[in-house]
Amino acid sequence: MPATTPETVQRFVEAWGAMGSLWGINRSVARVHALLMATEEALALEEIAERLQISKGNASMSLRELRTFGVVRQVEVPGDRRDFYVTEPDVWLMFFRILKERKRREFDPALEAIHALVDAPGATGAVRGRLEQMADLLTTIEGVVNRFLQDPQSSRSALAFIAGMPFGRKQNGKG
Repeated sequence: MPATTPETVQRFVEAWGAMGSLWGINRSVARVHALLMATEEALALEEIAERLQISKGNASMSLRELRTFGVVRQVEVPGDRRDFYVTEPDVWLMFFRILKERKRREFDPALEAIHALVDAPGATGAVRGRLEQMADLLTTIEGVVNRFLQDPQSSRSALAFIAGMPFGRKQNGKG
């Protein structure tokens, strides 16, 4: 298999950044994450900023966000006093951590708000009916997501089953 070229890595970084933007993730955060995913060795803050042509401040804030999500961690490199960073090596665990954090930040407040609106006096007729339906829908989704997030391994098996794919499939698509 040929070595990954800098151009291939750059295309991935830009595509991941664009996709992240569509999903409501800051573009720089997504690009930093992509660079770390596509890089074998731990990278220092300065190197991340240089390779992505962003400021060290932007790189630092992006790394902080990725660490909050639990998908990047700081590591030490013997003989070097700088901070280095690597991504979570397990993509499924990475996915679960991101999903949990996004649920906590975005979905849970929306669910609380719709329940408060339904419980508040004033809404009647068709409006109340729509609000109750929305509350029921979001509560159902919450139940599914909470079950899904209970155990990454069994959820991975369930997703593979739903997709009609064998569980434990290797990365290159061959079982």
